[in-house]
Formats: sequence, C-alpha cells, structure tokens
Amino acid sequence: MSLFLHGIWRNGAFHHLLSFSAPLGNRSSKTFKPKKNIPEGSHQYELLKHAEATLGSGNLRMAVVLPDGEDLNEWVAVNTVDFFNQINMLYGTITDFCSEDSCPVMSAGPKYEYHWADGTNIKKPIKCSAPKYIDYLMTWVQDQLDDETLFPSKIGVPFPKNFMSVAKTILKRLFRVYAHIYHQHFDAVMQLQEEAHLNTSFKHFIFFVQEFNLIDRKELVPLQDLIEKLTTKDR
Repeated sequence: MSLFLHGIWRNGAFHHLLSFSAPLGNRSSKTFKPKKNIPEGSHQYELLKHAEATLGSGNLRMAVVLPDGEDLNEWVAVNTVDFFNQINMLYGTITDFCSEDSCPVMSAGPKYEYHWADGTNIKKPIKCSAPKYIDYLMTWVQDQLDDETLFPSKIGVPFPKNFMSVAKTILKRLFRVYAHIYHQHFDAVMQLQEEAHLNTSFKHFIFFVQEFNLIDRKELVPLQDLIEKLTTKDR
C-alpha cells in the first residue's frame, strides 16, 4: 500500500467503503474486493516496507527502481499486489457512480471500448457493462494473486517461468480501470476530492510499468496525454 492510501484508511474513508462493499460470497453486487495482504514477516513484506519508505521521500521515479540485490520477479509481484489494492480502493470510491445504466459498456472515452475474456471461463470476448467488466477483471486478478504457484509467498519457492507474462497481463488490465475512471468518472472523483490520490496512484503505476516495460505503449494510448502531463516534469 502506498502511503497516501494508508492515510485514507486511518481517516476512516475505507471504513465507509466497506459499508457498501460486496459480501465475500457475492462478488457480483459490488466490485470492491477484499484487500490482498502480503504476509507480515515475509521477505515480500520487507520489500513492501522498502517501497513505502521510498515513496515517503516523494520521488516516485526512485520508488519504482529495483532495490540493489533484489529479485525482479519478487519486486514486480509485491508492486502488482500493491497496485491491485490501490485500484480496488480507488474504484470503490466511485462505484455508486458506475452502474449498468451510466456505463452500459466498458469504455475509456468515445474511441476505446473493452470486451472481456479470461481465456478460461470466458474464451470469446463479450461486451458488457463497465461494472460487470471490472468485476470480472478484479475477480480474475484476485484469483491470480491468490494462486501460490503464480505468486509464491513462501521463501525459497521459485516463481514460474510464465510469471512475468501473467504480471504483464494483470497490469495491462488494471490500467483499463484507471482509464475508465479518468474518462468516465473524473467529475465524481473531483466531487469526492479524491483527484490527488488518483493522480498519485496512477503516476506511481505508470512510472513502474515504464521502468520495466510491462505494458505495450499502444495499450496506454487512451491516457497518453495525461501520462505525458504527469511524467514530463520528472524526466
């Protein structure tokens, strides 16, 4: 978790979010998912603490750099979990504004529309509303993060050969939630005075995927102007 999100949590905002989140047994009613925890005392937990400390310096470019002597797969895993938690909570703030009626398709502005397929349960891409798409997406991501063969949490358990490919797919799909929020719900974000949190989270996300070339540039096009605006002064 990044520091600004810890701050929101302490101020009680997430307690409000939890009041309208889905019961664990009914994922379809609301998209807000349980927070994915990294086991305290594990090496990944120590990496997360390192990331938080670096974020506290205010230098997001430095915060994403692989720490000396650390494994790239583990660094990507820890940060992927962190971004899932951040996006989960950010989307949770605007779920009341993202409905079947207001968002009948999953879009990022008028030019970009996303159809869902996970290659397993839904093999042929389907057109669905934004809340349904994001529910599919976040449920799928959570399942990947909970899979110990993909995201091992125990010391000494190696990452699988396809780990980086899976992580790239997760991050590519998480980007689409940012894109939808910015294009379709930024007015609501401003109304809730969450724009600083959203911008900081997204800037951190973009710096991270740029540092390790984790998302193809063509996938980032829906927010290209914003990306250039947020990152230009940090080059």
